[in-house]
Amino acid sequence: MERKLISLVPSVSISEKELNGTFSSNNSNRNCTIEDFKRDFYPTVYLIIFVWGALGNGFSIYVFLQLYKKRTSVNVFMLNLAISDLLFISTLPFRADYYLRGSNWIFGDLACRIMSYSLYVNMYSSIYFLTVLSVVRFLATVHPFRLLHVTSIRSAWILCGVIWVFIMASSITLLKNGSEQEGNVTSCLELNLNKIGKLQAMNHIALVVGFLLPFCTLSICYLLIIRALLKVEVPETGLRLSHKKALTTIIIALIIFLLCFLPYHILRTLHLIMWKVGTCRDWLHKAVVITLALAASNSCFNPFLYYFAGENFKDRLRSALRKGHPQKRECSFLVCV
Repeated sequence: MERKLISLVPSVSISEKELNGTFSSNNSNRNCTIEDFKRDFYPTVYLIIFVWGALGNGFSIYVFLQLYKKRTSVNVFMLNLAISDLLFISTLPFRADYYLRGSNWIFGDLACRIMSYSLYVNMYSSIYFLTVLSVVRFLATVHPFRLLHVTSIRSAWILCGVIWVFIMASSITLLKNGSEQEGNVTSCLELNLNKIGKLQAMNHIALVVGFLLPFCTLSICYLLIIRALLKVEVPETGLRLSHKKALTTIIIALIIFLLCFLPYHILRTLHLIMWKVGTCRDWLHKAVVITLALAASNSCFNPFLYYFAGENFKDRLRSALRKGHPQKRECSFLVCV
């Protein structure tokens, strides 16, 4: 676990070791380790996420760059989200190797610091990019002319820059905690619960600002777009398509929140509330391991958002696939992948 948590959202996070229950600060709790479960579970899951995420996000970035001359604010947010995912995915082979070696880190202190940092930068940048993307879709659909400046390309890049700077700067404390030598084993991200009360308070801040606030915003957008669709008759095909894409964006974002981020934040909070010196709850530790992997898997689900809700993404994807397979006239997304 990181030794301390700062009050800004992305850095109020709990590392794998914090949640997995390897208690380096209390010898009486060493029976609480679940190293065998982690050694079997994490490498397989991380490598699956790496392969699928690298293919999906790498190809998505290629498509977005092909669309650069026809860029929209929606594609700007999606491009930044794909870049965040790809940067995080590049760290997964190192994580898999760490657990395959029985939680022994061999890549140096700096790389250990980057592991924790990259996980939470990706997680919270994904949360904010998905939220902002849904809000922009909603505003462009319900108030297309009144709020043109909000949905402009320039505003999109500025907002992306603000998100990157805020999350990376507020997570910088995670880079201060590196690897530790314990006999012949070099551990990375060990648990250190010296101030459980402070950790619980910081976790509550992260839960509210980092997850609940974006999740509530997303839910409100969903309800408002549903009301707009039920209340207003939209005769024009273009506007009807705009409503459909806005609804698709919000629904996929909600699914990612519910599947990837909600279980992790619930289990993280439950783990801190229920933690007591000398107690061991293997069921909770294993559940947290699984939800942490689900949080990391958000990188695999985002390409579906690009395909179903991206501007001109399908057309450009089909064009790129035809270039790669000129003998075939059509190639569906799922079949090609």
